[in-house]
Amino acid sequence: MKLGFTTIAISTLLLFQVAKADDKHSQNGSLLAQLPTSTERIVSTVPSNGDGNPYGVAFVPDFIAPGGLLEPGDILVSNFNGGGGVQGTGTTIVRISKTGQSSVFFQGNPGLGLTTALGVLSRGFVLVGNVPTIDGTASTIQPTSLLVINKSGKLVATLSDPKLLAGPWDLTLVDEGFFAQIFVSNVLSGTVTRLDVSMSFNGDTFNVNSKTQIASGYTHAPNMAAVVVGPTGLAFDPLRNLLFVASTGDNEIFAISNPLFTNKDNGTGQLIYKDSTHLHGPLGLALAPNGHLITANGDAIDAGPAGTQNLLVEFTPAGQFVSQFQVDPGPAGAAFGLAIKTGFDGIRFATVDDNANTLEIFQLPLIL
Repeated sequence: MKLGFTTIAISTLLLFQVAKADDKHSQNGSLLAQLPTSTERIVSTVPSNGDGNPYGVAFVPDFIAPGGLLEPGDILVSNFNGGGGVQGTGTTIVRISKTGQSSVFFQGNPGLGLTTALGVLSRGFVLVGNVPTIDGTASTIQPTSLLVINKSGKLVATLSDPKLLAGPWDLTLVDEGFFAQIFVSNVLSGTVTRLDVSMSFNGDTFNVNSKTQIASGYTHAPNMAAVVVGPTGLAFDPLRNLLFVASTGDNEIFAISNPLFTNKDNGTGQLIYKDSTHLHGPLGLALAPNGHLITANGDAIDAGPAGTQNLLVEFTPAGQFVSQFQVDPGPAGAAFGLAIKTGFDGIRFATVDDNANTLEIFQLPLIL
């Protein structure tokens, strides 16, 4: 498989940092340890209709197809709650420009419940999952889907499959330009699906060529605080060809081998990180440019003592704790989606604060 230019550039940067990280798994090479001294911007994620509870975070690629509303370096944030505060009824994706200006990129039909499954492809397509409810409880969850939105903020396709897209809760992308692999975690079935898709040059067409269930067996169940828990954060390591899975209900992190090419269900994969001291219901997950993984504790599972909620946790792929950072000192439930963008001008790190309905954006040097 031939990877696109963006993937190659990022992989080269990752290779340099991973080589460094393999020699020194300490806070000296930690991304989270740098945040308190980094440049920070805090931006509201609440649009004019009052949607809240920001879940998904995604950077717009540097090589985004021209035209439309998206610019390189923009950040998109999806809202799970509607203006009345009911979970599973949010309808908006907020666009935050590189200078911190916010606007509504997409507003769908009432009661969507947009999830952490948010990503942007270089051909200009935005993907977002939805798990709608009537009253914010698991008992009233409606049919779920993965929405495909063009770069002008218009809905162009709704992908639904009761087996392979059963509650798209998070996703990660392998972007090859006209082709892409979309890995989706399904909160209602405890599975992970790979979508192999193709797109036209001008971004007019989006085709799903195949859907494959590549992982299953993760704990999934209704939850009073979070509506449901199940597999959430996904992070792809292009150097090792591994897909990491943050399983909230299991309170563990797993790795699926050969996710790009496998045509079989690999079960839960290999357990790589189990740490009841630092993990408390991991949600969002990202691969840092130093080769470490960063997850967000949702505190719905095995919540720690007072003062230890809302933590981001950094650890190595070998399962060694590195560092942590508190998103919000208030009640549990503030941490959820996060994203990292690496470029030759440095590292941008973004994480939501569900308590404050804000996005925290940090600028770090390329070399940690």
